[in-house]
Amino acid sequence: MSACEPHNHGPRKAGVVIASNRAAAGIYEDRSGPVILDWLAEHGYDTFPAMVVPDGAPVGAALRALLSQEPSVIITSGGTGLSPDDLTPEMTLPLLDREIPGIMEGIRRAGAAKTPLAMLSRGHAGAAGKTFIINLPGSPKGVMDGLAVLDPVIGHLCEQLEGSHEH
Repeated sequence: MSACEPHNHGPRKAGVVIASNRAAAGIYEDRSGPVILDWLAEHGYDTFPAMVVPDGAPVGAALRALLSQEPSVIITSGGTGLSPDDLTPEMTLPLLDREIPGIMEGIRRAGAAKTPLAMLSRGHAGAAGKTFIINLPGSPKGVMDGLAVLDPVIGHLCEQLEGSHEH
């Protein structure tokens, strides 16, 4: 079964949370959400509309709201840097049952090959029950780099979280 094929219960569901004070206030249009939604659609996911929220506690509230819908995947973008209001990792970590550090290591390694600033990203990747959650950077370029790292593993990752023991 590839990432594009639905599992036993129809297409997998996915959610997107964009952490951006300025995009949430309408100061500028979010450009990362559409990139993520397109990638998810290409991989066969049914997506909820992207949630664009201010940095900090609203990210945690959005994540909890999405988790109540039991999606296979939640991808966040933004809030992973070192600014005082970059709190997406702090909002994500308490929701994770298990971290998957190799994914973030791969994303930081791939990003650092292009810009040393990728090493400053503090995002997490892990499982909350059967849902995979990952924090990607706020820039569309950083998002695309992260999604490229996820490409070869997302299907197998979801299968494992769903309880498939095929290897």
